[in-house]
Amino acid sequence: MSGTGKAGVEVATLGGGCFWCLDAVYRDLKGVSQVVSGYAGGHQPNPTYEQVCGKRTGHAEVVQVSFDPAVISYADLLRIFFTIHDPTTRDRQGADVGPQYRSVILYHSEEQKRTAEAVMAEITKAGLWDAPLVTELVPLTQFWPGEAEHQDYFTRTPGSGYCRAVIAPKVSKSRKSFADRLKRPAA
Repeated sequence: MSGTGKAGVEVATLGGGCFWCLDAVYRDLKGVSQVVSGYAGGHQPNPTYEQVCGKRTGHAEVVQVSFDPAVISYADLLRIFFTIHDPTTRDRQGADVGPQYRSVILYHSEEQKRTAEAVMAEITKAGLWDAPLVTELVPLTQFWPGEAEHQDYFTRTPGSGYCRAVIAPKVSKSRKSFADRLKRPAA
Protein backbone atom coordinates (compact mmCIF):
# COMPACT_ATOMS: atom_id res chain seq x y z
CA MET A 1 0.00 0.00 0.00
CA SER A 2 1.46 3.35 -1.03
CA GLY A 3 1.52 6.51 1.04
CA THR A 4 0.25 8.36 -1.99
CA GLY A 5 -3.44 8.89 -2.61
CA LYS A 6 -4.88 11.32 -5.14
CA ALA A 7 -2.46 13.37 -7.25
CA GLY A 8 -0.27 15.47 -4.96
CA VAL A 9 -1.79 13.95 -1.81
CA GLU A 10 -0.09 11.52 0.56
CA VAL A 11 -1.57 9.67 3.51
CA ALA A 12 -0.17 9.14 7.01
CA THR A 13 -1.69 6.78 9.58
CA LEU A 14 -0.88 7.53 13.21
CA GLY A 15 -2.04 6.43 16.64
CA GLY A 16 -1.21 8.37 19.79
CA GLY A 17 -3.93 7.81 22.35
CA CYS A 18 -7.51 8.83 21.75
CA PHE A 19 -8.05 9.57 18.07
CA TRP A 20 -10.15 12.65 18.91
CA CYS A 21 -7.01 14.48 20.10
CA LEU A 22 -4.92 13.80 17.01
CA ASP A 23 -7.87 14.56 14.74
CA ALA A 24 -8.34 18.00 16.32
CA VAL A 25 -4.66 18.96 15.98
CA TYR A 26 -4.10 17.74 12.41
CA ARG A 27 -7.28 19.38 11.05
CA ASP A 28 -5.79 22.79 11.87
CA LEU A 29 -2.65 22.38 9.76
CA LYS A 30 -1.93 23.91 6.36
CA GLY A 31 -1.54 21.21 3.75
CA VAL A 32 -3.88 18.77 5.52
CA SER A 33 -6.94 18.15 3.36
CA GLN A 34 -8.67 15.41 5.36
CA VAL A 35 -8.46 13.61 8.69
CA VAL A 36 -10.40 10.40 9.29
CA SER A 37 -10.55 8.76 12.72
CA GLY A 38 -10.54 4.98 12.66
CA TYR A 39 -8.85 1.75 13.61
CA ALA A 40 -5.74 -0.10 12.41
CA GLY A 41 -3.01 -2.44 13.49
CA GLY A 42 -5.23 -5.30 14.60
CA HIS A 43 -6.74 -8.50 13.28
CA GLN A 44 -10.52 -8.08 13.39
CA PRO A 45 -12.19 -6.92 10.15
CA ASN A 46 -14.40 -3.84 10.29
CA PRO A 47 -14.31 -3.36 14.07
CA THR A 48 -16.66 -1.14 16.03
CA TYR A 49 -15.60 1.39 18.66
CA GLU A 50 -17.01 -0.86 21.38
CA GLN A 51 -15.04 -3.85 20.08
CA VAL A 52 -11.80 -1.84 19.94
CA CYS A 53 -12.42 -0.54 23.48
CA GLY A 54 -12.93 -4.19 24.53
CA LYS A 55 -9.18 -4.66 23.88
CA ARG A 56 -9.48 -7.91 21.91
CA THR A 57 -9.27 -6.69 18.29
CA GLY A 58 -5.60 -5.71 18.37
CA HIS A 59 -6.51 -2.37 16.80
CA ALA A 60 -5.36 1.06 17.92
CA GLU A 61 -7.38 4.23 17.63
CA VAL A 62 -5.69 6.05 14.74
CA VAL A 63 -6.13 8.92 12.34
CA GLN A 64 -5.50 8.87 8.63
CA VAL A 65 -4.18 12.24 7.57
CA SER A 66 -4.33 13.21 3.88
CA PHE A 67 -1.77 15.91 3.19
CA ASP A 68 0.04 17.78 0.44
CA PRO A 69 3.78 17.09 0.87
CA ALA A 70 4.57 20.31 -1.01
CA VAL A 71 2.98 22.20 1.93
CA ILE A 72 3.78 19.97 4.92
CA SER A 73 6.16 17.04 4.89
CA TYR A 74 5.58 13.60 6.34
CA ALA A 75 8.58 14.24 8.61
CA ASP A 76 6.96 17.40 9.95
CA LEU A 77 3.68 15.56 10.56
CA LEU A 78 5.70 13.09 12.63
CA ARG A 79 7.55 15.83 14.52
CA ILE A 80 4.15 17.25 15.48
CA PHE A 81 2.94 13.74 16.37
CA PHE A 82 5.78 13.36 18.87
CA THR A 83 4.85 16.60 20.64
CA ILE A 84 1.08 16.06 20.97
CA HIS A 85 1.15 12.73 22.81
CA ASP A 86 3.49 10.92 25.20
CA PRO A 87 5.34 8.34 23.08
CA THR A 88 7.08 6.91 26.16
CA THR A 89 4.10 5.27 27.86
CA ARG A 90 3.05 1.85 26.58
CA ASP A 91 -0.69 1.44 25.97
CA ARG A 92 -1.55 4.64 27.81
CA GLN A 93 -2.21 8.34 27.30
CA GLY A 94 -3.11 10.05 30.55
CA ALA A 95 -6.20 8.37 32.01
CA ASP A 96 -6.84 6.45 28.75
CA VAL A 97 -5.40 2.95 29.28
CA GLY A 98 -5.35 -0.03 26.95
CA PRO A 99 -3.65 -1.29 23.78
CA GLN A 100 -6.02 0.79 21.65
CA TYR A 101 -4.25 3.91 22.98
CA ARG A 102 -0.74 2.80 22.04
CA SER A 103 1.71 5.04 20.22
CA VAL A 104 2.02 3.69 16.68
CA ILE A 105 3.11 4.80 13.23
CA LEU A 106 1.60 2.63 10.49
CA TYR A 107 3.70 3.31 7.42
CA HIS A 108 2.37 3.12 3.87
CA SER A 109 5.71 2.68 2.09
CA GLU A 110 9.37 1.93 2.70
CA GLU A 111 10.05 5.65 2.25
CA GLN A 112 7.63 6.47 5.09
CA LYS A 113 9.30 3.79 7.23
CA ARG A 114 12.77 5.29 6.64
CA THR A 115 11.46 8.78 7.38
CA ALA A 116 9.81 7.59 10.60
CA GLU A 117 13.01 5.87 11.72
CA ALA A 118 14.97 9.07 11.06
CA VAL A 119 12.47 11.27 12.92
CA MET A 120 12.36 8.85 15.86
CA ALA A 121 16.18 8.97 16.04
CA GLU A 122 16.04 12.78 15.84
CA ILE A 123 13.47 12.98 18.67
CA THR A 124 15.54 10.59 20.81
CA LYS A 125 18.78 12.50 20.18
CA ALA A 126 17.10 15.83 20.97
CA GLY A 127 16.02 14.49 24.37
CA LEU A 128 12.48 15.74 23.91
CA TRP A 129 11.28 13.04 26.31
CA ASP A 130 12.94 11.81 29.53
CA ALA A 131 12.19 8.15 28.79
CA PRO A 132 12.77 6.01 25.68
CA LEU A 133 10.20 6.04 22.88
CA VAL A 134 7.88 3.01 22.82
CA THR A 135 6.20 4.00 19.56
CA GLU A 136 5.56 0.99 17.34
CA LEU A 137 6.58 1.27 13.69
CA VAL A 138 4.61 -1.24 11.62
CA PRO A 139 3.30 -1.50 8.06
CA LEU A 140 -0.31 -0.53 7.49
CA THR A 141 -2.28 -3.55 6.34
CA GLN A 142 -5.81 -2.19 6.63
CA PHE A 143 -7.49 0.97 7.88
CA TRP A 144 -11.09 0.86 9.08
CA PRO A 145 -12.85 4.26 9.30
CA GLY A 146 -14.52 4.91 12.62
CA GLU A 147 -18.18 5.62 13.13
CA ALA A 148 -19.59 9.03 12.13
CA GLU A 149 -19.81 10.24 15.72
CA HIS A 150 -16.00 9.98 16.05
CA GLN A 151 -15.23 12.21 13.05
CA ASP A 152 -14.24 15.82 13.86
CA TYR A 153 -15.36 15.20 17.44
CA PHE A 154 -13.71 18.27 18.97
CA THR A 155 -15.38 20.71 16.57
CA ARG A 156 -18.79 19.09 16.98
CA THR A 157 -18.74 18.68 20.79
CA PRO A 158 -16.44 21.36 22.26
CA GLY A 159 -18.43 21.57 25.49
CA SER A 160 -18.07 17.90 26.44
CA GLY A 161 -15.99 17.20 29.53
CA TYR A 162 -13.38 15.20 27.60
CA CYS A 163 -12.99 17.98 25.04
CA ARG A 164 -12.56 20.66 27.71
CA ALA A 165 -10.26 18.65 29.97
CA VAL A 166 -8.14 16.65 27.51
CA ILE A 167 -8.44 17.80 23.89
CA ALA A 168 -8.60 21.59 24.34
CA PRO A 169 -5.23 21.81 26.18
CA LYS A 170 -3.53 19.71 23.46
CA VAL A 171 -5.05 21.83 20.69
CA SER A 172 -4.05 25.03 22.49
CA LYS A 173 -0.47 23.81 22.94
CA SER A 174 -0.17 22.75 19.31
CA ARG A 175 -1.62 26.04 18.07
CA LYS A 176 1.01 27.94 20.04
CA SER A 177 3.85 25.60 19.08
CA PHE A 178 2.95 25.42 15.39
CA ALA A 179 1.26 28.79 14.79
CA ASP A 180 3.11 29.23 11.49
CA ARG A 181 1.57 25.99 10.18
CA LEU A 182 -2.08 26.76 10.97
CA LYS A 183 -4.71 27.16 8.26
CA ARG A 184 -6.03 30.18 10.14
CA PRO A 185 -4.43 32.33 12.84
CA ALA A 186 -4.71 30.92 16.35
CA ALA A 187 -7.48 32.48 18.39
